[in-house]
Amino acid sequence: MASANAPADDSPPIDTPSANPPLKLCFAGTPAFAAAHLSALLDAGHEPAAVFTQPDRPAGRGRKPRPSAVAEVAAAHGLPLHKPADLRGGEAERLLASHQPDALIVAAYGLILPPSILTLPRYGCVNVHASLLPRWRGAAPIERALLAGDQRSGISIMQMEAGLDTGPILHQREVPIAGDDDRQTLEAKLTEAGCEALLRSLRSLPELLANARRQDDAEATYAHKLEKADARIDWAADAAFIARQVRAGIGRAPAFTFAGQSRIRILRATAEAGEQAAAPGEIVAAGKRGLLVACGKDALRIAMLQLPGKNPVPARALTHSSFAPGGRFSGEPRQAP
Repeated sequence: MASANAPADDSPPIDTPSANPPLKLCFAGTPAFAAAHLSALLDAGHEPAAVFTQPDRPAGRGRKPRPSAVAEVAAAHGLPLHKPADLRGGEAERLLASHQPDALIVAAYGLILPPSILTLPRYGCVNVHASLLPRWRGAAPIERALLAGDQRSGISIMQMEAGLDTGPILHQREVPIAGDDDRQTLEAKLTEAGCEALLRSLRSLPELLANARRQDDAEATYAHKLEKADARIDWAADAAFIARQVRAGIGRAPAFTFAGQSRIRILRATAEAGEQAAAPGEIVAAGKRGLLVACGKDALRIAMLQLPGKNPVPARALTHSSFAPGGRFSGEPRQAP
């Protein structure tokens, strides 16, 4: 776990504009988190010489190719835009080299940068990572922080190297995790903190690089991407953990369970203390406050859920039939008789 002594903001005060000449930047990123950082750079007067993002991906019910959030921002501002499927070939390196950047800013790009690209810019590649490194290196730091019950997260501005989020830290900013934060609300907080931290770091990048702090690998944890198994509810678990599953999965990997053969998404829920005289997964109460479901320890109060092929609905609207007291949720679909 990250050191308890790590300061919330460990870089020197930067209260006046830097005397350093303006930096020539390129940018690499893909989702909305990255697009917000690209927009922040533009709003602050930085105009990246080129933007790299992942190729268009199928999205929506029609599964038609759709540009990334970063591609949309770049196109709206007329920035040179590149969408290589892989950076390991020579073409991407030639493209980046042609712009002669001082730094490549990377935020949630999703592609591995080979060593030849990491060392190409004058000041290397600078990454915006949504955790207090070395805690939660990897692809899903926001979700893993919520699942683990962390009370704080943050932003790390780091210089990239060949290892996975192992590079030296230039600047960090702590963000507290509230008891009701979910993936979307925590990502919004981290996006705001990340934009501020990135702009602050760019005002004094050479000095921060000269004083960069190596990470302690012994304190590292890894934020593996959430898989289907991470979203499946085991009602024998503690209600507090299941509530964290729900909060961590919002928008990407919703927590789910089964009622009979139907797969049900649980979209909003809270843990309630108190043992229940019922088997885990059994609905023990249903009413205006939603559904109360027994767990291995305590109970889960479900406020919002989603039936297959339907829009999300308040749980209080479904206090009938299989969702009445005595009904059961389970980790596997029940076979039809």
